[in-house]
Amino acid sequence: MKPNPLPSERLAALRAEVRAIESAGRAADGGESLAFGIEAIDSRLANGGLAAAALHEAAGDRPGLPDEAVAILFLASLAARREGNVLWALARRDLFAPALQQSGLAPERLLYAECGRDEEVLAVMEEGLRHGGLAAVVGEAARVTMAATRRLQLAAEEGGTMALLLKRRRRGGEEPLLLPSAAVTRWRIGVAPSSPPLLSVPAAGIGRPCWRLTLARQRGGEPHQWIMEAADETGRLALPAGAERRAGEERRAA
Repeated sequence: MKPNPLPSERLAALRAEVRAIESAGRAADGGESLAFGIEAIDSRLANGGLAAAALHEAAGDRPGLPDEAVAILFLASLAARREGNVLWALARRDLFAPALQQSGLAPERLLYAECGRDEEVLAVMEEGLRHGGLAAVVGEAARVTMAATRRLQLAAEEGGTMALLLKRRRRGGEEPLLLPSAAVTRWRIGVAPSSPPLLSVPAAGIGRPCWRLTLARQRGGEPHQWIMEAADETGRLALPAGAERRAGEERRAA
């Protein structure tokens, strides 16, 4: 007795997974990259920057709103430095447009898609990535399977579009990056003590905000961690002032 054929939907999903596996590494091994423009970071990235047509994930380093907020701003700063409009698939109505603009992502560049469930977020992201006419596609989800990330990675490669996924913490505080993923890079972003203000008389609490960037995983490279000044209105990070001075002194000494 011959087995029943697979349903067309399941067969299509299997084919997509196979294509994603076959093309794994293509985005990380070549093609356009988005460099941070900071030697301390770019030299640690396998491709000298973030693969432009690939999936990248970020999550708050610790439970709570502060770290999740800076993870959102980190993704916004990456999207801001790509030319064109950005599609943001919302899981909740909690984005603060002025904060995104301070990280370089102007409101007129944003297209919002309000989604009620993680499955809807992922479906909207996939369609936006395959469109090929966007600078980046950002989505927010808590439950994402390995198969779903493979589909996003494949769609990013096919559309030549950067996919940025915010992994929100689920109830109970489960680690957002615990499950495996096809993402080329995975980041944990957290708040860090502010840089000392450049004043003759230091004043507490008014230094430039700083972030702790943890590259938890990257394809073809090693994990690493940095303390950086928060993204400015152009979407660019910077070394803390003290680190810049130390780096300059080391170069002169060499």
